[in-house]
Amino acid sequence: MKRNVTYRQHSVRIVNEAWCFRDRVTYKQHMLWVLFLLAAWAVAGTACTRLCLAAVRAATDDTDTGRIHELTLYEAAFLSGGPRRVADVTLVAMARQRRLLLAHTGWATVVDPRGRDEMERSVIGAIGPEGQSRIAPVRATAATADAIHGIADRLVRAGLAVPDSSRTTVAAAVRQVRSAAVAVLGLGLAALLTPVPPDLPRHLVALWFALPLALTLSCLAVARIEIHPYSRWASPAGQRLLGALTRNADGTADDRTYLTSVAVRGVRAIGEPDLRAAFTHREAHD
Repeated sequence: MKRNVTYRQHSVRIVNEAWCFRDRVTYKQHMLWVLFLLAAWAVAGTACTRLCLAAVRAATDDTDTGRIHELTLYEAAFLSGGPRRVADVTLVAMARQRRLLLAHTGWATVVDPRGRDEMERSVIGAIGPEGQSRIAPVRATAATADAIHGIADRLVRAGLAVPDSSRTTVAAAVRQVRSAAVAVLGLGLAALLTPVPPDLPRHLVALWFALPLALTLSCLAVARIEIHPYSRWASPAGQRLLGALTRNADGTADDRTYLTSVAVRGVRAIGEPDLRAAFTHREAHD
């Protein structure tokens, strides 16, 4: 009899332990959505914080030094479109002076092998000793010349250009916030598919995930307004100088104004049909 009582007590203890284990598992399953929510907040908070810090550093780098600086043609081209724009302006300037022939087929031929400045010598060197080459490789090679790096360094020191580090950091931070928004959305969907407590409506779970999603989307909206485009070359001070050049560069006056128009607007500002065809042919094969 005593053995039977002991056996029943042992059986009851096993059943109670089993029910307790089951309750713990159920509780963990019901609270799994909280772990997803914490992960969503961590991802969103980290990405938005990085973007804010990158924007602050970029704003510090963009501070106007207050120096009076008159942009050269190459500097205006760099601030408007970067190294490739400088190469384009150099090609157009040499072609208009009949020292370089740009055919409508997309080939460049040297007429005068004596470059008047570093940039022109870089273009002539990119064409090669044969004196003829396609425009696309000439443009690509000239855009990496030491003369371009010198222009960029001068503009950065003057507070007119955005340093490479700031430009790439902000762009990377924006991409991280975009990824965080997608991650928050995915975590929210995963949370909605997991068991939740019976007294917790699923639309309330979705509302909790809407908060970190709203944080990431609002950061992207502010970034687009305040620091877009993310890959710009000119700082606010440089953009103000470019704005003055843009108002004066209508492309209808002297050669300097014409080249300035090409510098700030690109090859689409070229007026000669044959010369424009040379660059159009180049772009079609890039």
